[in-house]
Amino acid sequence: MNMFTYMRASTAVDAVRLAGEPNSKYLGGGTNLVDLMRETLERPAALVDVTALSNSIEEQEDGGLLIGAAARNTLVAEHRLVRTRYPALARAILAGASAQIRNMATVGGNILQRTRCTYFYDDDGSRCNKRNPGQGCDAKEGFNRYHAILGSSPCCVATHPSDMCVALAALDATVHLRGSAGERKLAFVDLHRLPEEHPEHETNLEPGELIIAVELPPLPFATYSTYRKVRDRASYAFAVVSVAAALDVQEGVVRDVRLALGGVAHKPWRARKAEAFLRGQPAQEAHFRAAAEAELADAQSLLYNGFKIELAARTLAAVLTELSEAQA
Repeated sequence: MNMFTYMRASTAVDAVRLAGEPNSKYLGGGTNLVDLMRETLERPAALVDVTALSNSIEEQEDGGLLIGAAARNTLVAEHRLVRTRYPALARAILAGASAQIRNMATVGGNILQRTRCTYFYDDDGSRCNKRNPGQGCDAKEGFNRYHAILGSSPCCVATHPSDMCVALAALDATVHLRGSAGERKLAFVDLHRLPEEHPEHETNLEPGELIIAVELPPLPFATYSTYRKVRDRASYAFAVVSVAAALDVQEGVVRDVRLALGGVAHKPWRARKAEAFLRGQPAQEAHFRAAAEAELADAQSLLYNGFKIELAARTLAAVLTELSEAQA
């Protein structure tokens, strides 16, 4: 049995101070961390409960939103300004989990959840560089239907599991952080890391650093945004491929666009090549397909996940077609 101490923080400053003890973890809703502790994949010496921190959703002067990291996923998905100004985010959260989990899970915890790779969870019989650095990666030659086609490395082919994070990546979100040196901001797309030679390092957070809020910038055309998740069953399941998209079409031409893919990489994958291809192009299905192919040109498949490349291209083109028709 893994013994640990439990402490409850009342402020972000207090939380960072309490987490100064070696091998401390922040506890939000616990929907991922507690599971990892049960599987003995996480063995924290101390848990710092941060559920008393900000859970507010505040409109900013510039029209953006500031979402407290302790906000429950259900609260975010049902918030009027989220649903009307950033529908892709609301839809991603609703697609991400059952109502019971959404009622418990926090924004900060959702962002920091770890991969659901079965080889990562199989501590008894599988090699995993994320779990034990330098051990090897059995997923590369194993059953890898759900694994990465973009940004992977010889050390790791796991994918990031969050739906919400895909929408946040597409919507140019910023994370507000608090650490021992004070507060700082980080572009959401720079928060998570690709595996390279150290897949055990999953984010660019400093030791003990705490997510205190997520900021969504004013993005008027995000009212024309959506999230589509392709999964093996309609009930709760992780994405095989997902797409978050916001599209601005004026007089039949793509004026601006934001795109991100889920289920395809170690982090939410911002599709910048596709975005660059589309700006100034006619809003037509052929161009949407060509943009998807440009983004996926460097995709590399494993034994069982080659179908993901075509699936991602079709899903991206279909989502963009849907959004363009809504503005016709």
